[in-house]
Amino acid sequence: MDRIKYAVFTEKSIWLLGNNQYTSNVKSGSTRTEIKHWVELFFGVKVIAMNSHRLPGKGRRMGHTMHYRRMIITLQPDSQVKSNPRKILIYGQHRCGKDRNARGIITAGHRGGGHKRLYRKIDFRRNEKEISSRIVTIEYDPNRNAYICLIHYGDGEKRYILHPRGAIIGDTIVFGKEVPISMGNSLPLSSRYGNMEKTKLFEARTGPEAPLVSKRGGRKKEESTSTDMPLGTAIHNIEITLGKGGQLARAAGAVAKLIAKEGKSATLRLPSGEVRLISKNCLATVGQVGNVGVNQKSLGRAGSKCWLGKRPVVRGVVINPVDHPHGGGEGRAPIGRKKPTTPWGYPALGRRSRKRNKYSDTNHLAGRIEKLNRREEKEIIVTWSRASTIIPTMIGHTIAIHNGKEHLPIYITDRMVGHKLGEFAPTLTFVRHARNDNKSRR
Repeated sequence: MDRIKYAVFTEKSIWLLGNNQYTSNVKSGSTRTEIKHWVELFFGVKVIAMNSHRLPGKGRRMGHTMHYRRMIITLQPDSQVKSNPRKILIYGQHRCGKDRNARGIITAGHRGGGHKRLYRKIDFRRNEKEISSRIVTIEYDPNRNAYICLIHYGDGEKRYILHPRGAIIGDTIVFGKEVPISMGNSLPLSSRYGNMEKTKLFEARTGPEAPLVSKRGGRKKEESTSTDMPLGTAIHNIEITLGKGGQLARAAGAVAKLIAKEGKSATLRLPSGEVRLISKNCLATVGQVGNVGVNQKSLGRAGSKCWLGKRPVVRGVVINPVDHPHGGGEGRAPIGRKKPTTPWGYPALGRRSRKRNKYSDTNHLAGRIEKLNRREEKEIIVTWSRASTIIPTMIGHTIAIHNGKEHLPIYITDRMVGHKLGEFAPTLTFVRHARNDNKSRR
């Protein structure tokens, strides 16, 4: 291991991190085989390419004359393997040449072209087979930004699923109500409360992804033997309607968090930060979706974006008037309206676009309050959200806000409008800081 001197952090080396390439200085007498052996042994990764450059010493004037080599090490991302998709799990799909529908009307702007694709049938339900399965390959899917796994069930059936972060080839996953809380396993949210100490295995990691080594490699896969779904568990591929399949947290790097269970519902914090209720009978997969950081990767040029089927995004004033209300005119003409609009003529830039009577509003705090106002009823509303802003429709209601220890019932008055719910249920840390500030003023 003494062959590797230290890591290099330059502007170019940081840019190479987006391509899963790491730069390090090594001794001049070391070979590529030696460096590859030590890197795979100590870091538990798979090296697929190594490029070396000889850097001469600075001479006697700089204080050292020893030559060394700079090695650029390319790792295999998420143990992904190149393999042809299974024919029984793919089918062709008709895609219009541009972002238009069958009548020639633009329905989804800035889309069109791109490479031909075959759709992979992904199993989002995970509720039909309660037998163990094994991950065989980790493949690239052109229809989504997350990787997919090919799994083989014990009865010989093959299916595609989303690749959980950290899962490697050879891992075993299973669905059921009495399965271990392990990465990749799918189970309902209705399991009873678990120990908060167990959730350390399932919190979403923010640092660089460290792929796990299979049992043959020495280090065992971290898992819990408990069948509970503990509070704080990181989950993805979450159902909204029972039996319909996962619809939430399916993008690359997406992860939701189970923060409470009450009655027939479970409270989740979604990747967008929204806190909403889901039926406890709905299924969810433990862990985080793989291919983290794909949205931070620079494509480098416009042609790479065209391969993905994305066309250039331009302003509305430079589009033809038949395609956008801002278009038309001679030269650099203004939009010709009092307020900016969308391509379909609706107000833009700040106007709320969510439907007023959306079916899922009953699972939001504001939706529950509107429902009580229509019925002219008053009851204590329990919520885990502290960042929600108090709006005028909340006046006269009692909301139980969690302060980190318990729910405190707070009666909402007109003076509270515009403030956050958490301001009226201070945590212990906030109280201690306030006491220290009062002491310092004295």
